[in-house]
Amino acid sequence: MTSAPPATPVPAGVRATARIRATADGRGGTALPLLAGEGPLALRRTRGEGAEAGVMLVGAMSAPLGGDHLAVEADVGAGARLALATAAATLALPGRGGEPARYDVRLTLEEDAALRWLPEPLVSVRGSDLRVRTRADLAPGSRLLLREEQVLGRAGESGGLLRSRLTVTRAGRPLLDQELACGPGAPAGWDGPAGLAGHRSLGQLLVVDPAFEKAPPAVAVLGEFAAVTPLAGPAVLVTALAPDALRLRELLDAARRTYGW
Repeated sequence: MTSAPPATPVPAGVRATARIRATADGRGGTALPLLAGEGPLALRRTRGEGAEAGVMLVGAMSAPLGGDHLAVEADVGAGARLALATAAATLALPGRGGEPARYDVRLTLEEDAALRWLPEPLVSVRGSDLRVRTRADLAPGSRLLLREEQVLGRAGESGGLLRSRLTVTRAGRPLLDQELACGPGAPAGWDGPAGLAGHRSLGQLLVVDPAFEKAPPAVAVLGEFAAVTPLAGPAVLVTALAPDALRLRELLDAARRTYGW
């Protein structure tokens, strides 16, 4: 009597990728030849502004939970314009086995492309463990408007462990590479005076625009806990801390009106 072969291990968690490809349509607008979502990542086309195509990322189920690996990949071809947003806040939730969840975003912009990536806040729920990685690769003549908002915990609760990294290259050269870790298990000092200083919401607005080569923004302070930092390239980074998500959005919206489009 032969024994049954050992069962093949089943990976824990959901694996899903949303893929978007935007191209110039030759008539002054933008076409979407690829718009494909999986699992909890559903994509819907929306009305854009002018030559811009709009895409909304809609959560079809609760995610990411511990053990999930979600990814968003957006390629913007030469001369195309894309506005990419999410329909609601993303909640990072704990899983059954205690595994971390992963959320990867990959943005690629060709020459004379423009992308606005404006997701709703990411909420780190108590007991969760999420690792976020955002990477943007830009051609020299492309433009990028990127917003990140992260909230530690829902109302009345502490946050989970959140680790995120943002990497941006332009013409193959590094423009920005930074990491953040906060919540239980993060290195000591993350909530101290040199870190979040007791705030629950943190965010940033990155604007990369060739126009800054001739007229770079100046260093500035936007209130007590927000700062404007020109980068070594045609880009500016606005970072902000706030007691809640509403105040954080107000700060970043003001910065967008000044530096973005």
